Amino acid sequence: MAATSTNPDNRETPGGPGTGKGTGAATTTPTRRGTELVLLAFAAVVVTCALTLVNLNLESQPASQILYYGLAFLALFGLAHLAVRRWAPYADPLILPLVAFLNGLGLVLIHRIDIGNAAEAERAGESFGPAAPSQVLYTALGLVLLALVLVFVRDHRTLAKYSYTCGLVGLVALALPAVLPSMIAPNINGAKLWIKLGPLSFQPAELAKILLLIFFASFLVSKRELFTTAGRRFLGIDLPRARDLAPVLVAWAASIGIVVLERDLGTSLLFFGIVLVMIYIATERAVWIAIGLSLFAAGCLAAYSLFGHVQQRVDAWLNPMTSDSGYQLSEALFGMATGGIGGSGLGGGRPAIVPYAKNDFILAAAAEELGLLGLAALLLVYLLLTARGLRAALAVRDSFGKLLAGGLGFAMLLQVFVIAGGVTGLIPLTGLTTPFLAAGGSSLVGNYVLVGLLLRISDASRRPQQPSKPQPQQPPIAEAHTELVERPR
Repeated sequence: MAATSTNPDNRETPGGPGTGKGTGAATTTPTRRGTELVLLAFAAVVVTCALTLVNLNLESQPASQILYYGLAFLALFGLAHLAVRRWAPYADPLILPLVAFLNGLGLVLIHRIDIGNAAEAERAGESFGPAAPSQVLYTALGLVLLALVLVFVRDHRTLAKYSYTCGLVGLVALALPAVLPSMIAPNINGAKLWIKLGPLSFQPAELAKILLLIFFASFLVSKRELFTTAGRRFLGIDLPRARDLAPVLVAWAASIGIVVLERDLGTSLLFFGIVLVMIYIATERAVWIAIGLSLFAAGCLAAYSLFGHVQQRVDAWLNPMTSDSGYQLSEALFGMATGGIGGSGLGGGRPAIVPYAKNDFILAAAAEELGLLGLAALLLVYLLLTARGLRAALAVRDSFGKLLAGGLGFAMLLQVFVIAGGVTGLIPLTGLTTPFLAAGGSSLVGNYVLVGLLLRISDASRRPQQPSKPQPQQPPIAEAHTELVERPR
């Protein structure tokens, strides 16, 4: 009989194999939680050193905020590590440290911009409220929700039972800012993305993104044959049947509606891109990507010709130096050019002069003070985080988990591409925020829920399968005892 021993600090030896063959031989599968703890400690050291550099360059001596931010960072992610160790011991050991590094670097940049804004407010005789303390509180809330996801979602496959509910709630949340009056859903920077209820404000698209991912993952698993069946052949391409295009057309109409009603190209591109990629993952047919991009391009051209706010966004993108609405982008481009290859150093630049530097343009602030090399390293961290999510998608054994993890990982990568493209002038500016880096409670909390789901799926993908129970052996017919059966009267 195989023995079972558990050591949560290092490895767990179940009484069955990790291959799932049911042979009953013991297998040793490392949990790698010790590796996660070491990487979290390294991220905490980097964040603390970066905060010290900022204060030494700007205030000539370390401030008391360093102790507060450093201890808060260490305590929050230490508790998150304990939650993962308790409820998802086989989760990928790199996901949480990568998120912690991005969150910590964002806190450093927000604190640095707070110092610049405070100096400007003091010269102008105005009051100023820093954003870094709020970022710490939102981080704590996000990590609490991450732990709750791990506690209550013990098996990610249970989410498929509520897929249509998630889809309905997600569509309502996505369309809510467009239909509410301006006093509740104000127009900020040309886009209606936020809902304000007194002192509280949130962005429903962050919740809708995750709910729609769950819906489409479940829908594509159950209806995969509709998308893999070829219809007519046109120009050497096997096109799908006309009636099977309905989900893509609905997603296209919803994305164009976001552009028209909410004036937000970023959320529209994010939503439609996620749908297309998940369809491609489910069917492995590139024709869906071609059809989707053609529909999206046609819709954007129609929106540009019909609506003035779309024309203003495109004009600011094409002519940032001369356009009336291109001031943000032009200042960001000047700041990134000032930083050059190596950057001006933490505290050595002037990123605070860019409007909304701690929100929409925090990548520009990072490029100015860390340079092209620092920005490239930052984007590589995002790429590595996406790769770990896609690795969990490849390793998990069920189709729903594969589609959900693939969609979650790609959603993060596409969001970073949309933001980086807007800041650098590659595509028109959007209202999206950089995941874990920018200031903003809705984005931070929503992305921590996303990470919680990724940790749950990666835990399922790395967890050894339990051995199958041995079936009782039936004796041969020749050796079976004779049984007398009385005929019922």
